Amino acid sequence: MPRLQRKGFNGPDEVRRFPNGLVEIVTLDEIAVSHFVFQPGWRWEADVAPIAGTATCQHRHVGYTISGRLVVRTDDGTTLTIEPGDAYEIPPGHLAWVEGDVPWESVEFTSGHQYGKSPEDAGARVLATMVFSDICDSTATLARIGDAEWSRVVREHNERIRTVIDRFRGRELATLGDGFLALFDGAGKAVLAAAAMEPAVADLGIHVRAGVHTGELAIVGGQARGVAVHAAARVAALAGPGEVLVSGTTHDLLDGSGLSFDFRGAHELKGLSGARPIFALTR
Repeated sequence: MPRLQRKGFNGPDEVRRFPNGLVEIVTLDEIAVSHFVFQPGWRWEADVAPIAGTATCQHRHVGYTISGRLVVRTDDGTTLTIEPGDAYEIPPGHLAWVEGDVPWESVEFTSGHQYGKSPEDAGARVLATMVFSDICDSTATLARIGDAEWSRVVREHNERIRTVIDRFRGRELATLGDGFLALFDGAGKAVLAAAAMEPAVADLGIHVRAGVHTGELAIVGGQARGVAVHAAARVAALAGPGEVLVSGTTHDLLDGSGLSFDFRGAHELKGLSGARPIFALTR
């Protein structure tokens, strides 16, 4: 229920700092009011993007400029300079930078409670495509080549798989013994990365398999959580050596991508209800 109240920024409820800037937040029950200060030279892509983990700022901003000049460019190429005394609205999907040698200072009424937080810190659920991969028949291979050689193969495997993940702009979330869990912001990139893993390690005398699934998950303390994570692991468990299997959800997102798949039937995935269609990438 609305009530009469006041708070000052001389004692904010939270101060969040990032390179070349900060945001101070005061909360009025369910409303967060934020005081932004960006120093000369501040640029979103250099100072906040590494924290947010997105290519452009995905927050909507509504506020009032106290001092300085901020240049904003939206994803469609529209550019606007916001100056002292301006009230402004900035839609999600934009880059921004401070122009000139005066700090940009503003007060906002929308996004400050989340701005400058990583998905982990925010506890946010994100929609992403996951790739689970692992080495096939690892126990038998270990027994055949011995501990020392197996350690060398796994180290080399890990280095090469990480290179593949980086090449397709994925994010490694976990190393699972002799496998990986990686997150991608597009289904096509995820499947192409999964397809590149087997050729990357072929000369090591091993085979890898991969499963791909798209869904919502939460990242808590650097760890992926949610039903979608379990679904991706179950899809990977169905794959054979060198195979890339994708869930029906991911398959639907790849319509028109030029990638080809064979239908592998509907499968009951352990711990999940209902039979789900599975498709194999044709190389």
